[in-house]
Amino acid sequence: MTLFQFQHRDLLLPNHALYELWYTVGVNVIACFYSIAQAFVETRRPASPRLQTTSCYCIALFLDQVLAYLLMSASSAAASRHHLWVSRFGKDRFNDKINVAVLFSFLAFLALSGNAVISKSNLFSRI
Repeated sequence: MTLFQFQHRDLLLPNHALYELWYTVGVNVIACFYSIAQAFVETRRPASPRLQTTSCYCIALFLDQVLAYLLMSASSAAASRHHLWVSRFGKDRFNDKINVAVLFSFLAFLALSGNAVISKSNLFSRI
């Protein structure tokens, strides 16, 4: 069994069966690191004039929107894989974990969407 294979009730699934879930995990990790980096930048912004330029606000708005759309895409992919998983293998504890992960992805999407609105407000107040 390789690193990307998953064993479920004596059934060995190849890695292509879990692409959507790996995509969801990857996008959530990227969004988490971006949010931490953005929090650091926002705490440094009042003290640093280099971070108060219009281009910094444009980049923040662009990244907020891109990550929000990526999170929505990842959540949709995981939800569709979850539906397929339940129809093939039935319901178990792994499905509950997928439900929680998809829920948190949608909540993160809402948070990044709100952050994009704030970034847009900051950008348009500077123009």
